Amino acid sequence: MNIPIVSPENTWTLWSIIVGGAAISIILEQKYKWAATLSGVAIALILAMTLSNIGIIPTQAVAYDIVWDYVVPLAIPLLLMKCDVRKITKESGSMMILFLIGSAGTTIGTFAAYAVLKGRIPELEGISAMMTGTYIGGSVNLAALAKSFKVSGTMVSSATVADNLLMALYFFVLISIPTIPFFKKYFKHPYMDTIEKMTSNGQNENKISHYWKAKEIGLKDIACTMAIGFIIVAVSQSLSGIFSVIIPKTNLLLNMINTLLGNQYLIITTISVICASVFPQFFGEIAGTQEIGTFLIYLFFFVIGVPASLIEIIQNSPLLLVFCMIIVLVNMLITFLFGKLFHFHLEEIILASNANIGGPTTAVAMAISKGWTELVAPIMLVGTMGYVIGNYIGTFVGTILAA
Repeated sequence: MNIPIVSPENTWTLWSIIVGGAAISIILEQKYKWAATLSGVAIALILAMTLSNIGIIPTQAVAYDIVWDYVVPLAIPLLLMKCDVRKITKESGSMMILFLIGSAGTTIGTFAAYAVLKGRIPELEGISAMMTGTYIGGSVNLAALAKSFKVSGTMVSSATVADNLLMALYFFVLISIPTIPFFKKYFKHPYMDTIEKMTSNGQNENKISHYWKAKEIGLKDIACTMAIGFIIVAVSQSLSGIFSVIIPKTNLLLNMINTLLGNQYLIITTISVICASVFPQFFGEIAGTQEIGTFLIYLFFFVIGVPASLIEIIQNSPLLLVFCMIIVLVNMLITFLFGKLFHFHLEEIILASNANIGGPTTAVAMAISKGWTELVAPIMLVGTMGYVIGNYIGTFVGTILAA
C-alpha cells in the first residue's frame, strides 16, 4: 500500500485541504459557466477523488469521521431553519401538489429500479434510501440517509458520481424542453411567452442580479445559527437514543417504528421543522443559515470523494447510473403526465421536476436563468419542503426494502 504524502494524523493539514477544496469548488461554480454546468458538488467530489487516488491524502482519517459524525448532522437544522410548513403550504399554491406528485414518482421509480437491479449492486437497500431522499429533497438528505443506513464510503462515492452525471444530463434535457415544438404545442407556457415579448433583457438581468446580491449577516446571526444547530442536534441524539432502547423489536411493525424513531436524522428534521413553524419570525430573521448549511454540505461531498477507488467506481457506477436513470425517468414521466392532466404550466412542471431531482437551489438557478422570476420564491419554498419529507420517505423506502 502506498503511503500518502499527508498522513492521517496530520489533522490540520487535512482540514485545510477539505475546507479549501470546498471553497475552490464554490468559487469555480460561481465564476465559470463550465463549472456551473458540472456543479460545485461534482467538482468537490472529483478533486477529492484525484487527491486520494494519486496518493496526496489518505483514504481514512479522523478528520473525515468528524465530518460524517458532526458536520452532516449540524447542516440539517441550518438548512431547515426557514422551513415554515404553514408558509410553504400557503405561498407555494398548486406547485406543492405537483412537487408531491413528482415525489411519488421518485418513490415508485426507486422501487422499480430496485426490482430491476436487485442482487447486481451491493448495499442497494441503503442506496435506494439515499437516492429516494436526494431525488425528493437534496444533498442534505443523501448525506443523512447514507449515514443512517451505514452505506460504505466507496458506494456513496460511486452513487454520487452516477447521480451527478445523470443530473447534469437531465438538467440539459429540462433546459432544452422549452425549445422543443411538441412541448410548446401541447403545454401552456405563459412565462415563456412574456419573455419572448420583451424587447430588451435589461429588466430581467437586473432582477437576477438583485436576487443573488450579498446579504447582511452579523455576529448575532452566526451565534444564533450555530447555537440553535448544536442544541437541536444534541436533543435529537438523546431522544433517538432513548427511543431506540425503549421500543422493542419483537415484530416487523415495532422494528420499523424503532428504526424511524431511533433515527437521529429524522428527529433532527422533525424538531427543526417544528421550531421553524412555531417560531417563524424568530428563525426567519436569522441571516446566513442557508449559506452556512450549504457550505457544510460541500465539506461532506469533498469527504465522500476521498475513499473512492477509481477501479471500483468504474465497476459500480455504470449499474448505478442505470439505477438512477430509471428513477429519474419515472419521476419525469409522472410529473409531466399529471402536470398536463391538471393543466399546470410547462414552466411549473419543469421547475417541479428540477426541484425533485436537483433540489431547490438548482430549480431556483434555472428559474432565474430563464427569466421566470415570478416562480423563484414558490419553487424555493416547495423545494425546501423536499428537505423535510425526503428523510422520511427515504427512510421508509430503505426500511421496507431491508425488511
